[in-house]
Amino acid sequence: MKVKNLELPKMITEEKLKDLYKEMWMIRYFDEKVDQFFAKGMIHGTTHLCVGQEASAAGSIAVIGRKDKIVSTHRGHGHCISKEGDVNKMMAELFGRETGYCKGKGGSMHIADLEKGNLGANGIVGGGLPLAVGAALTSKMKKENYVVLCFFGDGASNEGSFHESVNLAAIWDLPVVFICENNQYGMSGPVKEMTRIENIADRAGAYGIPGKVVDGNDMIEIINTVNEAVENARAGSGPTLIEMKTYRWKGHSKSDAKKYRTREEEQEWRAKDGIKRFKETLINAEVFTEEEAKQLQDEAYQAIEEAVKFAENSPEPSMDSLLEDVYA
Repeated sequence: MKVKNLELPKMITEEKLKDLYKEMWMIRYFDEKVDQFFAKGMIHGTTHLCVGQEASAAGSIAVIGRKDKIVSTHRGHGHCISKEGDVNKMMAELFGRETGYCKGKGGSMHIADLEKGNLGANGIVGGGLPLAVGAALTSKMKKENYVVLCFFGDGASNEGSFHESVNLAAIWDLPVVFICENNQYGMSGPVKEMTRIENIADRAGAYGIPGKVVDGNDMIEIINTVNEAVENARAGSGPTLIEMKTYRWKGHSKSDAKKYRTREEEQEWRAKDGIKRFKETLINAEVFTEEEAKQLQDEAYQAIEEAVKFAENSPEPSMDSLLEDVYA
């Protein structure tokens, strides 16, 4: 589709672009609220925020349909929202309420929504890759023609599960797109000290599949790159490894004081904010005006405020239900 000066896949209409802009704000507001409530002691355990990484989730998932699947990571709130996740149920889960996705017993790292094609987040680094390959193998063997987007971080690319999964997907030509969200740090370890290659996507060559490097804060580049990989996978040409270079604004988890990086570095990446850049792109393309953009941003804020009210007004699980849904 042609939206003034923008080359886009046919499913990305002007209305879809507006929805994506609002969706990016919903992801940001959701995680900023979680950050605030965690600091107040209203959310317990730990959580991993994706503020700054909104474009990779929204842009990638924009080109797939409901029957297609995703596999997320422990930093997966954005993936869940983009795959039509219910923000009320998500917020309730983090508040430990009965109306949450896991009835308040699982927390953010265990949210899944099979009806929407979200096969789940994962608390194990690299744990989602074999699951994605298994789902893609199912699609091929049963001829269901769905594609799996497999999200993982730069740290996971050094796990054995990454290499085994990519190799199997390659030799079997499975319909899976591997998406490495390279946010520059595996916990406190900078990626440049964890690998000697410049681009994680360069590893695709070892498995005989395409490897692409994209600006992980550029929505238009993400949409077009992932769409091409999805079309190839759906046509039977096998997997692609896409590396999205981005940055998490917050720490690895809530116990992270970020002493391993400078405030100057953080400011440099904040200047590359994917939401701000996407807004400028859409205004230049005459998709919306500054005022319309503000209205979409306000609607996103209101949706998350309502999710907070839903969570706060929801009951906690009863003591009688303590051992329900326990399978181990």
